[in-house]
Amino acid sequence: MATAISANKAELLAIADSVAKEKLIDREIVIEAMEDAIQRAAKTRYGAENDIRAKIDPKGGELRLWRVVEVVEEVENYFTQISVPDAEKLQKGAAIGDYIVDPLPAIEFGRIQAQASKQIIFQKVRDAERERQYGEFKDRVGEVITGVVKRVEFGHVVVDLGRAEGVIRRDAQIPREVVRVGDRIRSLILKVAREVRGPQIFLSRAHPDFMKKLFAQEVPEIYDGVITIMAAARDPGSRAKIGVISRDSSIDPVGACVGMKGSRVQAVVQEMQGEKIDIIPWSPDVATFVVNALQPAHVARVVIDEDDERIEVVVPDDQLSLAIGRRGQNVRLASQLTGKAIDILTEADASEKRQKEFTERTGLFEGELDVDETLAQLLVAEGFGSLEEVAYVDPSELAAIEGFDDDLAAELQNRAQEALERKEAANREARQALGVEDAIGELPYITEAMMVTLGKAKILTLDDIGDLATDELVQKKRVEPRRRAEGAAPVKQRAEDKGGVLAEYGLSEEQGNEIIMAARHAAGWFDDEPQPAEDAGADGEQ
Repeated sequence: MATAISANKAELLAIADSVAKEKLIDREIVIEAMEDAIQRAAKTRYGAENDIRAKIDPKGGELRLWRVVEVVEEVENYFTQISVPDAEKLQKGAAIGDYIVDPLPAIEFGRIQAQASKQIIFQKVRDAERERQYGEFKDRVGEVITGVVKRVEFGHVVVDLGRAEGVIRRDAQIPREVVRVGDRIRSLILKVAREVRGPQIFLSRAHPDFMKKLFAQEVPEIYDGVITIMAAARDPGSRAKIGVISRDSSIDPVGACVGMKGSRVQAVVQEMQGEKIDIIPWSPDVATFVVNALQPAHVARVVIDEDDERIEVVVPDDQLSLAIGRRGQNVRLASQLTGKAIDILTEADASEKRQKEFTERTGLFEGELDVDETLAQLLVAEGFGSLEEVAYVDPSELAAIEGFDDDLAAELQNRAQEALERKEAANREARQALGVEDAIGELPYITEAMMVTLGKAKILTLDDIGDLATDELVQKKRVEPRRRAEGAAPVKQRAEDKGGVLAEYGLSEEQGNEIIMAARHAAGWFDDEPQPAEDAGADGEQ
């Protein structure tokens, strides 16, 4: 049955109010969607070539329908143009070039037009609803939200959040946690992505920030900012560690997080399905923090390698298993907490390593400096570990060694410098044999030894270096925390952990960028770029 639109003023506004309230979107958006649907239906009725507009009065519900036409001297398109005499009938004083309104009578919707208009309105409303959901949740990333499990699909949990749906992917769930439809569940809003089919809200119960937020809810001092969680690491469903610090010296951060008889931490543990949580005091001193992070194991000594960002921890023999933890869990969490790679050694391992290094350095000085074993051992015992240190240290430091004098110090430095020159000459000969061009040696930070390494990697020209990304050139090898114990099987290194070509030389990312850009400039990559206007002007004046 056909229905005249103009006869349903009150009904149009009632529909707009109902949809806006149900979908929680602005009433104006719904009215705009209805106007768009009417415009399309009118174009079907009067012709798609017409520029037809529709307007619904948001107060009274009256519908106005018209087409816009241009006043021209000679009409070529009767759908969009009108002659001056005809325009005068519609609008007094119409002139060529004006756009005037030609009112149209209300249309009647047949079944097909009504269905098409309904689809247009639904689509517009859906788009507005999706935009509202995205706007509502995009600024809530990092919050903990409670929802109801709606369904479980392929291991992923879909959660009803009230005004939207979120998903906890399999890798964001706590392992072995049983979730049923209808369960109330808390999770962290991890990410909100705008997708064609609507915003995708990704939730997580396995992220360390979820644990932080739970503590903030249970511990008022954290919520108030008196206590801060400086670091957190989790093995979801099994064990976790958090490092806390108090801004008030009278408040014990660990005790406040544990609570009376463990009430506060137990509330978090229950929400995380029994996950054991170690609460440790955070310290700005890395060594102290590492000792705390490896609790409950006792640490004998900590050695920090600032260049490689590695930490060597020595523990008593009977503490090795405790420090490593089951399947390496304790040392792995400690490494995540500190952001450093950690090596666990026993006292025997550490002694063996020191002896090996001592022997290697002694042999180096014996061979390169042509000195006896006693003198070489004296140098190593005083902390000298390389030829460069001997060659370029202040002579007074060498002369201050017991049994040394100024003449011996000067002689040792001369021999060290000669040894370095021999190595440089050998490296130069090796890289020339590999075909590495001389121009690479002019780049900043590049040495002959580095050029040999580049040659072995088939990087022979400036263009070859220019083609590299920074991480391909200088990125350090990423090494997982490992144990050093008798009988331990070597860990197979993954391909992506190889590091950059010059990773062993300790160059920073900034230095790597500088090398690559210098190579590109030297290779003439930027020679064809246009000169700035002021430079061109200056050249013209000359």
